[in-house]
Amino acid sequence: MSRPALRALMLAVGVAVLTVYAAGAALVYLLLRSVLLAPAELPTTLALVGGLTLLFGVASYQLGTSRLLERLDAVALDRERAPGLYDRLDGMAAAMGVDPPELRVARLRVPNALAVGGRRSAVVVLDRSLFDLLEGPELEAILAHELAHIERRDSLVATLGYTAMQAVAGLVLLVLLPLVLAVTGLARAIAWGRGRPAGWADTLPGRLRRAIENGVGALLLGLTLLLFAHSRRREFAADDRAAEVTGRPLALARALRKIEAATRPGLDLLSPLYVSGDEEGPLRWLSTHPAVEDRVERLREQATAQERQ
Repeated sequence: MSRPALRALMLAVGVAVLTVYAAGAALVYLLLRSVLLAPAELPTTLALVGGLTLLFGVASYQLGTSRLLERLDAVALDRERAPGLYDRLDGMAAAMGVDPPELRVARLRVPNALAVGGRRSAVVVLDRSLFDLLEGPELEAILAHELAHIERRDSLVATLGYTAMQAVAGLVLLVLLPLVLAVTGLARAIAWGRGRPAGWADTLPGRLRRAIENGVGALLLGLTLLLFAHSRRREFAADDRAAEVTGRPLALARALRKIEAATRPGLDLLSPLYVSGDEEGPLRWLSTHPAVEDRVERLREQATAQERQ
């Protein structure tokens, strides 16, 4: 094939590619305009999206809780084996207005504790090593911290937050889809016309698409940082509530110190549920827990305030 003929063929392919992408962009735009952008339909659409987000969030929470407990292979701690611990747990649960959670013991990857489930069907999982690591008042303070999470439904709120973030990201991507298709088609058409199909990302439309992707990525990062910041506030609130219920903020401070000294956990899927988490290092803004030092300092201040009263 001669060079002019090859050039003409590549231009034809570029035009065809642009036509296909443009048709797709137009189709998606028309669908969005009729469903999302029509003023009369917008409230209904937003209500539907909100309802589905809530439904999927609750379903994900229920299913995730069951799967998590199965994964941990936690064994129920019978009342006969720890009557004193259960008596203190019952008293704190009554003070917080929640049903006493079921206590289970497992071999977690670190000495820690976590609470899952709702106010009426909660489960607190304790690592076996906590019974040797912590003294009675310290273990009671850890249980009070987990009860505070149950009282505030923190696990459910966190799950709904992540589900809402996914919904927002999906809507943003859907709204931007016509533009993404259009600039992608134009970039590929220009690349074909230049005789370098693989270099479409280096064209001006290709760089525009990359800028759109970076913008969406920045939005997701911002939403993630907000969720993590809320998680850190929940930990402070749970500390405060545990100190209030037990009347011994220093017991919780000692427990946190001992757990921190026992291990330096890394980031994993269970990190948001632990009492003490991955708060150290340069990526503190991506941590679900505040620094132990900050939490201990707050608890010491509460102890000092109690002494002055």
